Amino acid sequence: MSVQKTMPKGGQFLLEETDVDAVFTPEDFNEEQQMIAKMTKDFIEGEVAPHHEEIEKLDYELTVKLLRQAGELGLLSADVPEAFGGAALDKISSSLIGENMVRGGSFSLSHGAHVGIGTLPIVYFGTKEQKEKYLPLLATGEKLAAYCLTEPSSGSDAMGAKTTAILNAEGTHYVLNGTKQFITNAGFADIFIVYAQIDGDKFSAFIVEKELSGVSTGPEEKKMGIKGSSTRPLILEDVHVPAENLLGEIGKGHQIAFNILNIGRYKLGVGTIGASKWAIELATKYAKERKQFKTPIASFPLIRNKIADMAIRTYVNEALTYRTGAYLDAAVEHLNLDDYAGPEAARVIEEHAIEYSIVKVFASEALDFVADEGVQIHGGYGYIAEYPVEQIYRDSRINRIFEGTNEINRLLIPGTLLKRAMKGRLPLMEKLQTLQKELTGYMPPMDLTESTEVLETESKMLEAAKKAFLMVGGTAVQKYMNKIEQEQEILENLSNIIIAVYAMESALLRAKKTASRKGEAVAQQQIDMTRAYFHDVWSDIEKWAKEALAATSEGDMLRTQLSILKKLLRVNPVNTIALKREIATRIIDAEQYVVTSK
Repeated sequence: MSVQKTMPKGGQFLLEETDVDAVFTPEDFNEEQQMIAKMTKDFIEGEVAPHHEEIEKLDYELTVKLLRQAGELGLLSADVPEAFGGAALDKISSSLIGENMVRGGSFSLSHGAHVGIGTLPIVYFGTKEQKEKYLPLLATGEKLAAYCLTEPSSGSDAMGAKTTAILNAEGTHYVLNGTKQFITNAGFADIFIVYAQIDGDKFSAFIVEKELSGVSTGPEEKKMGIKGSSTRPLILEDVHVPAENLLGEIGKGHQIAFNILNIGRYKLGVGTIGASKWAIELATKYAKERKQFKTPIASFPLIRNKIADMAIRTYVNEALTYRTGAYLDAAVEHLNLDDYAGPEAARVIEEHAIEYSIVKVFASEALDFVADEGVQIHGGYGYIAEYPVEQIYRDSRINRIFEGTNEINRLLIPGTLLKRAMKGRLPLMEKLQTLQKELTGYMPPMDLTESTEVLETESKMLEAAKKAFLMVGGTAVQKYMNKIEQEQEILENLSNIIIAVYAMESALLRAKKTASRKGEAVAQQQIDMTRAYFHDVWSDIEKWAKEALAATSEGDMLRTQLSILKKLLRVNPVNTIALKREIATRIIDAEQYVVTSK
């Protein structure tokens, strides 16, 4: 399959220029991947969508039946090795399944929880015997899975779990006691991945079967959205779990939990792409049909501006998410998943933890924006349940909480970067020293000379944004040193700049790659969306940088730094109004999200 194999180090994008040809983009989907996407879309349209109302009313029997139908088509086995009944597809193919599942509403969450956080702990961290026992059943849907990490008193603080596991005197079983909360698929799952403290202080993971004595679930939660997915507490009362069902090593449960969450963050991003495209399609078609003052509202500039902004964020989201998916694919490609691969799996998945967190934050907030504007375009009808955009809006909100809140992920991004720098995994400190010398000497302003090179100005802006991050980040580290983790507001601003840089670079490289392969005329929509995004986010980068500098410096030092920042980020404004009108015209003419120009 044509999937990118080049894998830079996690966070490396901040320190070095990225080669256009080394980045995977949605334009690189091959024929087989596109066929998998179509098969998934056809399954949703033909089998799931007609039962939307029953699914939303928590018809477990129907959901389980449809999951097993999906299993018959191979839509549950993409990430399962062939040796255990799986399809062993590349990660881009499995991502396309996830993207195209979202039009199934809550069903897509039931599917995603099963194939992702439910099954993957066994795929990557199970022994050969555990894989032989469980994966063939999970691959077909004969058994369905759930992931049990959160507790009433521990959400983001996963290591604070109070569920206990004590080895019995015979050494044959662990006795588990505790309660897990907000467990997706709990109402019908057969297999639970449960985290517990062995002897009260060794955080570990277990495979727990529903049929074991002492396993029960509480009542269904009444949720704001994703109403058709089962969400219940899991209750464990003196549950005797066979010792051979310990997953991974004693006390190493955090390696499983955090790395499965890393993949979950990426997979969440994939789902938001599908939902965003759906919302754009619904909003565009409605805007063309709905008339006010005897005119379709799609002709009103402010409506067109909304559609353009929805498309721009979706384009950037798509670019950075699939770029990251190729990193994941390259990371796990050489793992021997036919046997126990735990420590190596943890190492290679963790490498791009920064990028997974970026995807999670950017994607969830992009979808929230798109869904909100979709409702606004529908006006009063967007608030009515019979219009799908209403459900997209409600269902989208959970994504900023799922897989670690966005606040936690924002702290993880710069925190992980700094830890890697301290361990010598990234040459961050060397870059900071080089930049410091550059900034204290004569620094010419950005060269804004017009160029015939595609997106040349934006390339220079990207370089300047990276320097701005290094300057601000370096100043913060010098002042607070090891105590910087207590300065959460500064870390949030640094994180926002990092996210913006990765988003800008991903959009830029995608547009450049399309232009070089298919010509500028075909790539014009991508070029326009990239330029619009750069200039929209530019003032935000300056704001975040100024706030962080003001919190770390004062007096003459602050004035000097702000002067440098101003020179560094000085750009000529572009007519984004005109750009967005062109972007919107292409979307409205097509009545769907499009990224190429005819």
